[in-house]
Amino acid sequence: MIDTKQISHTPAFVLEYEALQKNLALIKQLQDQVPVKFLFALKGFAMHSVFPELAASACGATISSLNEALLASPYFSEVHAYAPVYQDREFETIARIAKHITFNSLNEYEKHTKDCPRASKGLRINPLYSAVETELYDPCAIGSRLGVLPQALPTLPEGLSGLHSHNLCESTAHDLEQTLVSIEKHYGHLLPSISWLNLGGGHLVTKKGYDLELFKAVLSSFCMRHPHIQLYLEPGAAFVWETGYLATRILDIVQNQGITTLMLDTSFATHMPDCLEMPYAPQVVGAEIVQEGGYRLGGCSCLAGDWVGSYRFKKQPKVGDTLLLCDMMHYTMVKTTMFNGIALADIGMVRDGLYQIVKTFSFDDYQRRLS
Repeated sequence: MIDTKQISHTPAFVLEYEALQKNLALIKQLQDQVPVKFLFALKGFAMHSVFPELAASACGATISSLNEALLASPYFSEVHAYAPVYQDREFETIARIAKHITFNSLNEYEKHTKDCPRASKGLRINPLYSAVETELYDPCAIGSRLGVLPQALPTLPEGLSGLHSHNLCESTAHDLEQTLVSIEKHYGHLLPSISWLNLGGGHLVTKKGYDLELFKAVLSSFCMRHPHIQLYLEPGAAFVWETGYLATRILDIVQNQGITTLMLDTSFATHMPDCLEMPYAPQVVGAEIVQEGGYRLGGCSCLAGDWVGSYRFKKQPKVGDTLLLCDMMHYTMVKTTMFNGIALADIGMVRDGLYQIVKTFSFDDYQRRLS
């Protein structure tokens, strides 16, 4: 646990280096035990100061834009690309970088296939199995724009060598099992014709309680049935699950009609939008989430709904205290904004008990984003 006295400036994302190494060791071990290759997804975490460590564990990286491709390519031995739709001005460069390129529709494939002769080409499918309760994160929701349905694929179009399925989000090994059942049911006629199958992200193998034995059994069984298919997984969260915090200070305490809010120097709207999108209240060190009667955590933006939770603290909170919001590495830094001109949070790291600031941001960063 980081000594908050070492953090002189907040808000700050703080990566725990030893916790990251623990996750990477487990992922490397799983790749030794199961015929599957893990790809690191930049969409979930893009702290490139630790890309060398991630590249030593993953078999490659997966990207969804030119910026991600350019960021990943110096570190990872191979880059895989998927985007719901490719920008014309970016595709030529992406095609030079990516070893695998997945298209979201048959139209996209027909449009771009001649522009990527060296890449192994794939098509995203809709596995028709919903494992995510929040519709915002469910690629298999009715009317989804993501992936091709089985009735549109009586045969595999010429030139395609793989399929890509992504329907999970912090899901279980059972959900993985049911996803493969559904893929074999709806797309089994295509499996003899492909050389790889990408099962996307959402495989939270590093979470405590995840059924690793079922995970290994499910994938091993699939590979026995289809030995010619190389399996890929591309989790974003699993690599950095529970590896760090967002440190923030209490600047004020306000009360209104019996509700007490701790006013922070961070913002959920700008620094942690997932908390409002999912929505969820993050765990806080030294506090528990309660149904009512606790403190709200209030963000510093002018958005009325920039607050989360109801917390009961072991020790009475006061102005000047530093709070640690848990598990804030995945889908946080990559989603931050500068709404209200609020500065981006520092990026820091704790290694061998010592805290260091990796990057800090200033007015120049805000000014360069605008004209």
